[in-house]
Amino acid sequence: MAKIFLRRAQEQDLDAIMKIIDDAKEFMKQSGSPQWQDGHPNQEMFAKDIAAQINWVLVHDNDIAGTASLQLTPDPAYRVIEQGHWAQPNEPYATIHRVAISSKYRGQHMSTFLFSNLLTVGQMQGMKNFRLDTHAQNKAVQHIAESFNFQRRGIITIDDRLDPHRIAYELNLASTPQLHHVNNDFMQSLIDNL
Repeated sequence: MAKIFLRRAQEQDLDAIMKIIDDAKEFMKQSGSPQWQDGHPNQEMFAKDIAAQINWVLVHDNDIAGTASLQLTPDPAYRVIEQGHWAQPNEPYATIHRVAISSKYRGQHMSTFLFSNLLTVGQMQGMKNFRLDTHAQNKAVQHIAESFNFQRRGIITIDDRLDPHRIAYELNLASTPQLHHVNNDFMQSLIDNL
């Protein structure tokens, strides 16, 4: 059985991360999407994310299978949203950025592991609201977002020379967890017989 887990990216992961990003850029280019075709994200951005400890890598049997950054501070690009609105505009949120899966693992549902783990990390940091954005032609990220019940909220504008418009998504988790009582009385008869 394969070992699959998420860990914080380290400086020595940068080459592997950039290989994944470069492959993703080429994949988007071949798909006709202008996303990531203006020079970003670049190595400097990932180095900053790693230094800030917000970049994560998905590891599959000691091989880096994917990467994403989980930003726990407000994203200035999300202040203005058009053609819709945020469901929780004034609540803290985490933003998932720069998601990419290695071409070696494309089609193997690694993005499901990546998103599940990122949401867990965010929740462990006290986040109940998550946001992300993607280009209208990036059907893969739209699909994974919607499969995790992210809702389309509108259009945001980012710093991109080719096409700055992005579909904005938001996921709002319950603010108070539902507690369920677990009854362990089935063990009582065994204890009584000791």
